Amino acid sequence: MDPKIYQLDEHTLNKKHCDSDALKVVQVLQEKGHIAYLVGGSVRDLLLGVEPKDYDISTSARPEEVKAIFRGQCLLIGRRFRLAHIRYGRKIFEVSTFRAGNVESDELIIRDNEWGTPEQDVMRRDFTINGLYYDPTTETVIDYVGGYPDLQKKYLRTIGQPYLRFKQDPVRMIRLLKFKARFNFEIDADANVALAECSPEILKSSQARIFEELLRMLESGSSEMFIDLMHEHRFLELLTPAFAHFLALPEGEDVLDLLYEVDLRTKDGPIDRALLLSCLTFPFLQKHIQIHFLDRDKIPHMGELLQETQNAISNVFRPFFLIPRKLRMKMVSILITQFRMTPYQKQPARKHLRIPRDPDFPFALEFLDLRSTMEPALKKVWKDWKEAFTNPPHKRAR
Repeated sequence: MDPKIYQLDEHTLNKKHCDSDALKVVQVLQEKGHIAYLVGGSVRDLLLGVEPKDYDISTSARPEEVKAIFRGQCLLIGRRFRLAHIRYGRKIFEVSTFRAGNVESDELIIRDNEWGTPEQDVMRRDFTINGLYYDPTTETVIDYVGGYPDLQKKYLRTIGQPYLRFKQDPVRMIRLLKFKARFNFEIDADANVALAECSPEILKSSQARIFEELLRMLESGSSEMFIDLMHEHRFLELLTPAFAHFLALPEGEDVLDLLYEVDLRTKDGPIDRALLLSCLTFPFLQKHIQIHFLDRDKIPHMGELLQETQNAISNVFRPFFLIPRKLRMKMVSILITQFRMTPYQKQPARKHLRIPRDPDFPFALEFLDLRSTMEPALKKVWKDWKEAFTNPPHKRAR
């Protein structure tokens, strides 16, 4: 199959907007006699006028050849899917060798290290908008799958039959909703049908891969729509049934309201992942405390609140997700501190607020600020704690 080649005057990708080090990786590989292109999300984003978060490179060079070329800058990773990571300062560029594979099989992909051609490689990718190559040397966009017209039409279409593609790698279904949330593109009708039919296949996926997709979407600025789409298409019901049930309640709107505020704030910089996961957990925790304590005229003590917090984190993410211990501990700190700053039992007025000796307190304070957008009465509470944190008594002028 001959690709459609879009020349410089036929596409909207400006080479000046590309990362100079990513271009350098491609240039070095080409100078060593290998085919090498920018590929995937970075090409898509550049064509959309969006700054890419990372750059992927595809090449005819084998992983060991890439490592030999870049020596001290390169680390080979993965067994299922062998990749090279090339480091330039703090930046890491992912370099993959062109793959081949049976695109007509519906078997779950376990290993994927059969080398191929640029055409074979692109036919294995998920969606047409992610199947574009960019050659910075000739400044051309190379399209084997009709991805550029789909990008212009704002259309999400799988490469190949969606039913087979989702069976081969069920994480593609999550990625479809991810791109719908990010770009609000129209989903192809066949892909929509396959999404419903294949949804149970998601339980065959790697927990780590889906958890990383979840975290990235919470950081993306489109988290509210993503969680709403995950709920609408019943993926949350499969992965986290207790959380899905909660989202269907009136109180579930509180989760989406928190995520709406998070999406606004991501424009100013990244938000801590523990804080983002706390947005999913805190309304669930509040509802549980209301039912099991406050509705029975009981005020829970701190030990009970700690236990309820631990249980809420488990219930929101079970049975599919296992929160790493360090991340879980940070979430517990953020959530339990909310009850110290806004206790259920009325406290006597204090001259000075006592700041906990907790390195995660700034994140708890940031979460209280998020809550105050939904409960304006908390704004003064947040300001008092913020003042006590930034200007403690021993720093104040006497």
